[in-house]
Amino acid sequence: MGTLLISKIREEYPDRMMLTFSVFPSPKVSDTVVEPYNATVSVHQLVENADECMVLDNEALYDICFRTLKLTTPSFGDLNHLISATMSGVTCCLRFPGQLNSDLRKLAVNLIPFPRLHFFMVGFAPLTSRGSQRYRALTVPELTQQMWDAKNMMCAADPRHGRYLTASVMFRGKMSTKEVDEQMINVQNKNSSYFVEWIPNNAKSTVCDIPPAGLKMASTFIGNSTSIQEMFRRVSEQFTNLIKNQLKSKLLV
Repeated sequence: MGTLLISKIREEYPDRMMLTFSVFPSPKVSDTVVEPYNATVSVHQLVENADECMVLDNEALYDICFRTLKLTTPSFGDLNHLISATMSGVTCCLRFPGQLNSDLRKLAVNLIPFPRLHFFMVGFAPLTSRGSQRYRALTVPELTQQMWDAKNMMCAADPRHGRYLTASVMFRGKMSTKEVDEQMINVQNKNSSYFVEWIPNNAKSTVCDIPPAGLKMASTFIGNSTSIQEMFRRVSEQFTNLIKNQLKSKLLV
């Protein structure tokens, strides 16, 4: 249903930028057997009709709730809160003024080296357990360190198993653009082996003056990494297993 709407919207408004936040299935957290079918069928439409696709999955979101937020029994409300914080960060520059602002078209130009490679990993900072929030000092280096941490990616794919083609970071709150630029340069220099060398200046940053409600500053990460293939491979294997089981059951009948 969702990809049918995308297809219809693309037909009606072919000149508009289409951004999706797509939740892909995971083996550990699943309530529907046919999830791999739905995901496999929808990928074609996401490739052809979406301009930018932010990839999320429940397994990674549950891991963040358990490991980082220290929640013993996370609910779907907790997962939705993480997703909404990321969505708000990605779209903040469309809604609020900033020193280095961006829009969806500029984001696509900076992140997509080839049209079909528009599936992105996303992350958000700060992520802190509720009990220790008041004791944690928010700084640009702290946000940068946490945002690039593989444990805080909202897709169950490890960026250390691939290389970044491009990346973009949205900072929110009162901060110096000079400090933001310095931190981005430090990250690239320290992790140069994780960036492809054939795309120069492939990490961009934007600064929005308005922080999220309840925070003095925050940041959102979007990465176009080759490690996203781990997620596609996992869904493909699940789909193949379902097809095999279906064929076996038909033979038995």
